[in-house]
Amino acid sequence: METIHYKTISEDLYYEEMANGLKVYLLPKEGFSKTYGLFTTDFGSIDTTFVPLGESEMIKVPDGIAHFLEHKMFDMADGDATEKFARLGASTNAFTSSTRTAYLFNTTSNEKECVELLLDFVQELYLTPESVEKEKGIIGQEIKMYDDDPDWRCYFGSIQNLYQKHTVSVDIAGTVETVNSTDKETLEKCYNTFYHPSNMMLFVVGNIVPENMMSIIRNNQEKKSFTKQPEIVKEKIIEPKETKTKEDVLKMDVVMSKIYLSIKVNDILTEPKALLKRELAMTLLQDLLFSRSASLYEKWTKEGIINSSFGSNFIQEKDYCFIQLGGDTPNPDVLKEKMYELIEALPQYEFDIEEFERSKKKNVGSLISVFNSPENIASMFSRYYFSGNMFFDIIDVLEEVQYEDVLACRDLFNKENATTFIVLPK
Repeated sequence: METIHYKTISEDLYYEEMANGLKVYLLPKEGFSKTYGLFTTDFGSIDTTFVPLGESEMIKVPDGIAHFLEHKMFDMADGDATEKFARLGASTNAFTSSTRTAYLFNTTSNEKECVELLLDFVQELYLTPESVEKEKGIIGQEIKMYDDDPDWRCYFGSIQNLYQKHTVSVDIAGTVETVNSTDKETLEKCYNTFYHPSNMMLFVVGNIVPENMMSIIRNNQEKKSFTKQPEIVKEKIIEPKETKTKEDVLKMDVVMSKIYLSIKVNDILTEPKALLKRELAMTLLQDLLFSRSASLYEKWTKEGIINSSFGSNFIQEKDYCFIQLGGDTPNPDVLKEKMYELIEALPQYEFDIEEFERSKKKNVGSLISVFNSPENIASMFSRYYFSGNMFFDIIDVLEEVQYEDVLACRDLFNKENATTFIVLPK
């Protein structure tokens, strides 16, 4: 077992790679009553075309299958994992994103038993044709619920406007049609390919003794056998630089209109630290433009075109990247015009250097506060881990971000790669 000391945050992270390839990270938090475990696989909704384990040809699986599999993982041959966690005094949950699927528990007792249960239910798939058919109806209802959610339709509609070929434009849950076309055999192929220990990472944080916990995990894994896993081959998507659609408008049962302006970023970075540094620089830029104290935010608020729902996002993964800004507005056409004017003027925008330094200090403080929450630590660690970065380095990297790095991010706001999605009242 290796110990990694992070001087900036005064934390010791314990790491070991199991014989089967599973990477395990433990973070003891002295004085914390809560323990949080997160077991993550590098398999998300965008991974629909790949070579299955033991095969040589690429296959295309139904959209939404990673999410479907997440639903079925809690079924065990001798019961339900959720009920077993409850008997241990713990809660459990799971989530699927575009790039990963994660299973978690949260407890103040029986930490060792919870970690073993987390490993056991995720590392053994129990499916029956009947349970798969039953789940289709449940997921179908979930999809319809999101179809009726104007915030989701506006947010995701703007992403769909950006991409012509990339599967990030496909809803994480898929469609009712793709869910209904999913079968037991295809779910098993996805599980056997992507749920191999070498494609997964376990992170446990909280009231634990690292040596004892690592020994329990090691013993648990030694009792199980897995076929040797070659490197997973996924389809490489060649996405055109142009956006798919310049604007879409949807009428729904809403009181106030919503608008999202999204910008496709074609400059895809691959080096992990460069990825992280650009994300942090963009965070500072968005803070300088759109924080509650920013002059632009105050101006637009006084003009009555935005409210507290207005915000911005910067999403970058291994093979896609985009910027989003928007929210509720009584005047979508006016806000749309203002946002496009901002994009055109941004290359010449200058910021007060003192404001930049204040923003940097504020964001350092926000990151330090994350280390008071086991849930947030685990979530952030998992998010950055699969992009090749360690979350515990983030404050050091943020300190390296210079004013010039923030100014360089202005060039990512390219009007030619922008699109809008508007939801209007019926």
